[in-house]
Amino acid sequence: MIRFEKVAVTYEGAAEPTVRDVDFEVPEGELVLLVGPSGVGKSTVLNAVCGLVPHFTGGTLSGRVTVAGRDTRTHRPRELADVVGTVGQDPLAHFVTDTVEDELAYGMESLGLAPEVMRRRVEETLDLLGLADLRDRPIATLSGGQRQRVAIGSVLTPHPRVLVLDEPTSALDPAAAEEVLAVLQRLVHDLGTTVLLAEHRLERVIQYADRVVLLPAPGEPPLTGTPAEIMAVSPVYPPVVELGRLADWSPLPLTVRDARRRAPALRERLAGVASAGVDGPATAGADGSDASTPNRADAPPSNPASAAEGRPDGAATSASRHTGRATARPRPVSAPALPFFRRSLRRTDDSPAAPCVAEVHDLVVRRGRIRALSGVNLTVRPGETVALMGRNGAGKSTLLGSLVGLVEPTAGSVRVGGAVPHRVSPRELVQRVGLVPQEPRDLLYADTVAAECAAADRDAGAEPGTCRALVSGLLPDITDDTHPRDLSEGQRLALALAVVLTARPPLLLLDEPTRGLDYAAKARLVTVLRGLAAEGHAIVLATHDVELAAEIAHRVVLLADGEVIADGPTADIVVSSPSFAPQVTKILAPQPWLTVTEVRRALA
Repeated sequence: MIRFEKVAVTYEGAAEPTVRDVDFEVPEGELVLLVGPSGVGKSTVLNAVCGLVPHFTGGTLSGRVTVAGRDTRTHRPRELADVVGTVGQDPLAHFVTDTVEDELAYGMESLGLAPEVMRRRVEETLDLLGLADLRDRPIATLSGGQRQRVAIGSVLTPHPRVLVLDEPTSALDPAAAEEVLAVLQRLVHDLGTTVLLAEHRLERVIQYADRVVLLPAPGEPPLTGTPAEIMAVSPVYPPVVELGRLADWSPLPLTVRDARRRAPALRERLAGVASAGVDGPATAGADGSDASTPNRADAPPSNPASAAEGRPDGAATSASRHTGRATARPRPVSAPALPFFRRSLRRTDDSPAAPCVAEVHDLVVRRGRIRALSGVNLTVRPGETVALMGRNGAGKSTLLGSLVGLVEPTAGSVRVGGAVPHRVSPRELVQRVGLVPQEPRDLLYADTVAAECAAADRDAGAEPGTCRALVSGLLPDITDDTHPRDLSEGQRLALALAVVLTARPPLLLLDEPTRGLDYAAKARLVTVLRGLAAEGHAIVLATHDVELAAEIAHRVVLLADGEVIADGPTADIVVSSPSFAPQVTKILAPQPWLTVTEVRRALA
């Protein structure tokens, strides 16, 4: 159905091809997963299937790409529209109408389908993707995840023979991602649809793939094989595979179910380690000095008032931007269920209460007829990392917007550093709080990475080179003369993060910060965020990435329909949740391990 024959793509001005020697075939009725580190050319390969490369992007395509027998060099994207449906990384760039129902029907109208056929398919798609309640909603009012589902639905309604999807679950909550992937699997199995997709969150999709195509590095030829074969050699792999490598399981498990079947011996080893109560790693400080130990406040607070507020008992006042340090003292916990080296990872302080970086009291936000937030209460203290989680449309981005002054409360109050955000001038606000939005290009306006970094240094009053050093730490291969629009979605996000971090605001807000990032880039991001938290910066991130929350969050706040339904230490919240538990927790339950890093440290 899809055939690449010795394909290479060189963009205008580039010294080397972005991809080269791409040679593989996707048979009809298969789901093929395209994987590789950020920036290796996955989006270029996908865009070559629908004709966007080279007809829209420019550059030179050598070799041959055929889809259902049509050569994409001689067939423009509109001449492939009846065969190929494409969803890119940015849903907003995909939309051409104003409402959900109109968007679902637009592709069919363009192909001249009968009205009764369009009506039936729209209803089917609304039900398949859980969009029925949104049919009349303006697309501009939807959350990022809701927009992504609409974008996917708009390419499903014309019933294309080939689907090309770039990061299709990146903005979806875990339950919605499973629904979308189940729909894709049904299309493949029942209708013989051919699916080629790229995705960084391999823990979500690897088990659905018939085959995997790995782009190991920029300009290197791809490797093709079964999921198990490729995961054995891939530089990117999900936590279940990482745990399998650590435990020396062969063949490597690809699903939680397979891993659980092999885990009894590992559970016994870990239970023995935990019961021994060895105190070595338990003294790891919250300053992140031990990089292999997650920086979290997992132990249940002894102070009932603190427990009610869902924060560590007596959060560290020393974690301020003036002292630049947070402290953590070992504190024995009698409950043997917690892994021994997490029992003392409590951030504590002699002061009765640390000052709040942000306070939200009884916050209500209405948007027309929609009650986006209702009675939300939240406190964030210096050095604390809080993960906002919940299904798409729960109000996470609205809460972040309230904290940064983009959204004015309908009722209640919001204070950041003692000021009301929406009443503070932008120049003053940037010194108090910074937001990295879901769409990083909203912060990028210069023609080169160097110009963006120079502007960020000037705006923040920082030393020249500060922003560039942050960019190099997150994505070391980006050159100064690269245009931001030529970066992948993950690379643009990293650049936007560096721009915001240049001002080093006491409160850092991130909206889906790992969207488009591979595992190596995410690990670098985690290191940066831990360092900021250790220096006293408070971090609030809205995320559907349960692995990220397990890795760095002290607290998890769950939202549903604009209300806070849970607020507490990460381990307490995610271990008991089938939707938000990380893979390691599911594999090693009932023991409450969260990450492979914890397991590796315990076995060392």
